[in-house]
Amino acid sequence: MPFINIKTNVKKDEKVKEKILKSVLENTSNILHKDPRVTSILVEFLPFETWNINTENKNTFYLDIKITKGTNTKEEKAKYIEKTYKELKEILGDISPASYVLIDEVDASSWGFDGSTQEYRYIQSKIK
Repeated sequence: MPFINIKTNVKKDEKVKEKILKSVLENTSNILHKDPRVTSILVEFLPFETWNINTENKNTFYLDIKITKGTNTKEEKAKYIEKTYKELKEILGDISPASYVLIDEVDASSWGFDGSTQEYRYIQSKIK
């Protein structure tokens, strides 16, 4: 049930957005084993001139994915970061190396969906 926020300063383009969505959803499902039915993705195109790397404007992106703490191994997370970065670089073109993929692990008692925490869902699965 991840929430993924992707920000980029490349020119807004629906075809680029669709490629981003496809790539990120596939990696999230296949590498991190997250259910695509409850994966929420927000893609934001920001004005080029508003984003600086040091003092220069360069093409870049920032991907922040929130997942439940302890549900993925270090190897899975490293593979996700590597593959997602590579694919977004292919989609977005000439980007700054200072483009980031952040995996934010949130405690199971601190978030959920459909009104229930992830911890509650886990406990309920063990009772059944």
